[in-house]
Amino acid sequence: MKVEQIYTGCLAHGAYYIESKGEAAIIDPLRDYTAYVEKAEKEGVNIKYILETHFHADFVSGHLDLARATGAPIVFGPTADPQFDAHIAKDGEELKLGDVTIVVLHTPGHTMESTTFLLRDEKGNDHAIFSGDTLFIGDVGRPDLAVKTDLSREDLAGHLYDSLREKIMPLDDEVIIYPGHGAGSACGKNLSEDRWDTIGNQKKLNYALREGMSKEDFVKEVTDGLMAPPQYFPKNAMMNKMGYDSIDTAFEKGLQEMDANEFESAANEYEALVLDTRHPQVFAKGHIPNSINIGLDGDFAPWVGALITDLKQPLLILADDQREEEAVTRLARVGYDNAIGYLEGGFKSWKQSGKECDSIESISPNQFAHIYEEGKTKVVDLRKPGEYESEHIQGAKNIPLDFINSEMDKFTGGEKTYIHCAGGYRSMIAASILKARGLNHIVDITGGFDQLKETPIAKTEYVCPSTLV
Repeated sequence: MKVEQIYTGCLAHGAYYIESKGEAAIIDPLRDYTAYVEKAEKEGVNIKYILETHFHADFVSGHLDLARATGAPIVFGPTADPQFDAHIAKDGEELKLGDVTIVVLHTPGHTMESTTFLLRDEKGNDHAIFSGDTLFIGDVGRPDLAVKTDLSREDLAGHLYDSLREKIMPLDDEVIIYPGHGAGSACGKNLSEDRWDTIGNQKKLNYALREGMSKEDFVKEVTDGLMAPPQYFPKNAMMNKMGYDSIDTAFEKGLQEMDANEFESAANEYEALVLDTRHPQVFAKGHIPNSINIGLDGDFAPWVGALITDLKQPLLILADDQREEEAVTRLARVGYDNAIGYLEGGFKSWKQSGKECDSIESISPNQFAHIYEEGKTKVVDLRKPGEYESEHIQGAKNIPLDFINSEMDKFTGGEKTYIHCAGGYRSMIAASILKARGLNHIVDITGGFDQLKETPIAKTEYVCPSTLV
C-alpha cells in the first residue's frame, strides 16, 4: 500500500494518491489532471476510482477530465446530485482497491454531501481518513459554503458536530488524518501549517474536538468570526456539480501568442483585462496602462478569484520567463477559462513597440517613516482584520484587499494615500486596481508592515495593538 499527498501551495490544497496491487485511487484531484495520469503510468497501475469528498468551492476539480482520460468512475458520497455520470456511494459502502479497502463515511456539515473516506490496510485495520473539508488540522470546515440549500450555517454546523462525534472521533487515536487543505485556505478560519496528524493528537489540540463540548458551544465557536467567502466560491461549486469544459480547451485559447499590436487590438476588441503576473516591484516600474498586477509568485489563483468577479471576463496574460502556461493552468484551477492569449516577449516587447507605458509610485518603509504624521498622513492597511487587530500603525484605516471593489469610494477625493499590506504583494494588487480606475494619488509602501516594523515608526507609539487605539 502506498499513500501520497500531492500538495499545491497556491491553493493550500491536498490531493491524494492511494495505490495497492496495481490499482490506484485519486482523491480530490486538481483540474490539471495529466499529472495523475502520468504518475499512474509511471507506477504501472490503473486508476480505479476518482473520489470526491464534496462539491469543492475553492477550486475546480479535475474529476471530469480525469474520468474521460482513464475511464475510472467518479465517486461521491450520499445526497450528492451531480449533473453527470457518477457513482453515488452509500454510507458505509466499501470500495476494494487491490488489497486494501476504502470505506465511505457520510460526514455532512461543511456541505450536506461531504464525505470522509476511511482507508483500511491489507489486514483490515483502520489506517487513515481523507477528510476533505470536514476536519482540518487545528480546525474544521466552515459551514456556510453549501450550494443552494435551505439550511442555515447554524444548521450545517450542527450536522458537522454530529458527524465529527459519530463518525470520526470514535476511530482509533492512531488513525491518520489527511485533510483537504492546510494553512492559507479560506475553507476554514485558522488551519494549521501541519499537513497531517492523528485523531488522538487532534483530540488534544483541535478546539472543535475537545471533550465535553456541547453542540451549542460548537455551533457558536465554528460560526463566530467567519468572513464572507470569496465571490468565486459558489461559482466553482456549481461548476463542480454541473460540469465544465475540458481544461484542454482553456489551454487552446489561452496559449495563443500575440505581438504587441495584436495584443492591443485584442484588448480593445474583446474588452479584455490585461493580467500582469510579474513581480510587484517590477510591475511598479513599468506596465501596460490599465493592467492589473497579480503575481504568479504568490497566492495568484485565490486573488484572481476574489477580485475578478466575472468568470467569463476575457483575459490577456503578460508573464515573464515563459510562464504563460503556468498562468493559464492556475486560472483554470479556479474556473477562469477565458484567457484569450498572451504577449509574446512580455513587457519588453511592449516597450520596444513604442506603446504607452505607466508606473506606480512606490516608496520604501524608511521613506514613509520620515514623512508620516499621525492624524495628517492618510494610511490604508490592506491586511485581513486579524492581522490588523494584532498590530498596526496608529491612524491607519483597515480596508482588506478582499473588499476593495466594494470599498472603492474610500479611496476617492484626491488626497495622497499610502497603502501597505504585510509584505508588498497585496498592496501592489490594490495599487494596480486603483490606478486602472483613474486614482493617481495612491502610493505603495514596499515591503509592507513586516518592514515598517523595522523603521523608526516601531520605536514610537505609532505602532500598536488595536486595543490601544
